[in-house]
Amino acid sequence: MKLARVFSPRLPLALLLLVATACTRTETSSSTAAAVHPIRGEIVGLDLPRQVLLIHHEEIPGYMPAMTMEFSVTGLDLATVRAGQRLTATMGLPVDGIFPLTDFKLLDSPADRAVAAAALALRQETFTRGKNSYREIGEAVPSFTLYNQDGRAVSFDTFRGRRIVLNFIFTRCPVATMCPASTAKMMALQAAAKAQGIANFELVSISFDSAYDTPPVLKKYATERGINTTNFSFRTGPERAIRDLLAQFGIIAEPGENIFKHTLATLLIGADGKILHREDGSNWLPNDFLKFF
Repeated sequence: MKLARVFSPRLPLALLLLVATACTRTETSSSTAAAVHPIRGEIVGLDLPRQVLLIHHEEIPGYMPAMTMEFSVTGLDLATVRAGQRLTATMGLPVDGIFPLTDFKLLDSPADRAVAAAALALRQETFTRGKNSYREIGEAVPSFTLYNQDGRAVSFDTFRGRRIVLNFIFTRCPVATMCPASTAKMMALQAAAKAQGIANFELVSISFDSAYDTPPVLKKYATERGINTTNFSFRTGPERAIRDLLAQFGIIAEPGENIFKHTLATLLIGADGKILHREDGSNWLPNDFLKFF
């Protein structure tokens, strides 16, 4: 019988082997054990292609200690979940070494409530502004709260008092002169600012493909490009909130099949929360922004 995959970065190898052995004994000696068990835990990772969640679950009394494991989740739309969410579910017996989950229930968290409340306020503000929703240079940007690449809810107000360079991308963009070029320009700006000793500023890229660009996808995107996320973060959130931000920042993004037809813009927001500068397209240079610092 294959073992369930067990993950715990804090445990030494010998202890992992001991835990695995314990799991084997539980499976092989529990022929009379219940075929299903209720579990409760926190999502710590997602594998979209395999439809697998990495979950740190609480102890299952009489069956399994608390640990971090892979679970198969056929039937759950992984675009609706993210790392950091808590859930309850029913765990069945392992298939090919992986326990299947059914009867999912995602539990609200303070982060989810904060994002939802901010999205509602943004929706109301965009509706009230109507045809004047677009923010001109000199205007204050709206307040919003989105998830970053680590799954934490972060309010824009957190950055008050710092300069912010903001753009919109999506990770699956196949056009080299669009999102890939825009991300490369943001990385070049980050490096140039560091070389000049410029501090107290943030770079923020918001995905307009919120269904696919979950926090783990954004984190992988940053990691694969060697991006220093100390002051360069990626954001995602409810689709309606993203659409409202696109309207207020004057970005066009029309969804298609796994692709968006879209425009590009990069904005500099001052420490007072007002738009100082805007560059459309991806042909700008770091000094186009650094000259305002």
